[in-house]
Amino acid sequence: MPQLSERVQTFTDSVIRRMTRICNQYDAINLSQGFPDCPPPKALTDRLAEVAQDGPHQYAITFGAKNFRDAAARKNTPRLGHPVDPEREILITCGSTEAMMSAMMTVCNPGDKVAVFSPFYENYGADAILSGAQPVFIPLVPPDYHFDIQKVEEAFEQGAKALILCNPSNPCGKVFTQEELTALADVVKRYDAFVITDEVYEHMVYPPQEHICMASLPGMWEHTITCNSLSKTYSITGWRLGWLIAPEHVVECAKKVHDFLTVGAPAPLQEAAAVGLDFPESYYDELLRDYTAKRDFFCTGLDRAGIRHNVPQGTYFVMVDIQPYLDKPQFAGWTDMQFCEWMIREIGVAAVPGSSFFREPVNHLIRLHFAREQAVLEEAVRRLSRLSEL
Repeated sequence: MPQLSERVQTFTDSVIRRMTRICNQYDAINLSQGFPDCPPPKALTDRLAEVAQDGPHQYAITFGAKNFRDAAARKNTPRLGHPVDPEREILITCGSTEAMMSAMMTVCNPGDKVAVFSPFYENYGADAILSGAQPVFIPLVPPDYHFDIQKVEEAFEQGAKALILCNPSNPCGKVFTQEELTALADVVKRYDAFVITDEVYEHMVYPPQEHICMASLPGMWEHTITCNSLSKTYSITGWRLGWLIAPEHVVECAKKVHDFLTVGAPAPLQEAAAVGLDFPESYYDELLRDYTAKRDFFCTGLDRAGIRHNVPQGTYFVMVDIQPYLDKPQFAGWTDMQFCEWMIREIGVAAVPGSSFFREPVNHLIRLHFAREQAVLEEAVRRLSRLSEL
């Protein structure tokens, strides 16, 4: 048989989506794949109903419908501390997944190195490989997931051309502080490199932490490619709408990558979602209140069950320590994947094995999410409490 590409042999399918498929086989509660189960804002679905009748139904401009770009620029200008030009500095993509891939392929030549914090969202490693780059992993150290700035320096000394920064961080829920971001920025500017940021959880940051865009720091607009998505903020993960914001010369190159990857994001969905980008700040305040309540309820339930976990500073993910269970004779020698599969069958709750996020040999953590309706969270906590029987 003809040989296939060697690069596709170097990474697996998505472990997160794999856990969803296993979850569905056993009708378990899916706390693995992080999509909200609450409905989108009514203003979006009402507009979508109108668009279904009236259109548009054909291609939008490849780099984004004008009204959508204008609205995205208005939303991001105050956050980035830069007057985003909707004609030259923004590219509308098929979710932040494509935004990140377009950014990587724009920045990297085959053989270039890219710095990636570990734990990391599983796409980042595959993005690097698909763009021909070599990831250089920098550990975030539990339980607070801090980093050693010297390790960052070493990555750039090795020739890293960019740093991938997920803030707030999936999977561990870390929110990077002003001091940490400034330290990273100083290194990046000194090596004349880029930061590629993934900021899809920007509105899920729990006080006293605050979300700071890397591009807003002094001198960092020229060194930052900001990727984001509507998926989590508006509960429309299936609409696949996102953007890439960067200086004009970067966006011009990213447009070419995007054009041949996907042609363009769905025109009807851009038209329907544009109304959400002009929501008042009160919408995001209410979103944060809802997720704060979910986080507090879920973490309290884990505490009552005696389940060890971190308390996320942002996102809707919780990292759970399963080492006490792996120490039991019935689980001797098990991997975190085996434990997650057992949890689906016997406990009725799906999680993601932490080893899929870490470059380091981590086998004792799993990721759960709490972006579910209250009744589902209550049932999930009830089922998880059965772990205390172990």
